[in-house]
Amino acid sequence: MSTTHHRLPPEVNRILYVRNLPFKVTSSEMYEIFGKYGSILQIRVGSSNDTRGTAFVVYEDIYDAKSAVDSLSGFNVGGRYIVVLYYQPKKNVSRLGMEEKKMQIEELKKEV
Repeated sequence: MSTTHHRLPPEVNRILYVRNLPFKVTSSEMYEIFGKYGSILQIRVGSSNDTRGTAFVVYEDIYDAKSAVDSLSGFNVGGRYIVVLYYQPKKNVSRLGMEEKKMQIEELKKEV
């Protein structure tokens, strides 16, 4: 296998966002699945009602993260096909901003 690295697209980063996980998935199961692709710094599995079925996986190396995304998106975990994406904080911030603006508009409509 060649160790030559090509230029990566801008959305590629070391932090992965995983969706559609079984609610009972454990951190050790996540390490077992994702650890095959490289050294992991941290895994956070969602535990609240809002975050169950999701997780963040942080790799030490960006190329390991890319390898995990390429291999694991659509992988069957506990009867569910997981979705593995690169974490995009700007998208989450803008989505939250839009929700807040919608709420402000609704409040203004009530005042009129």
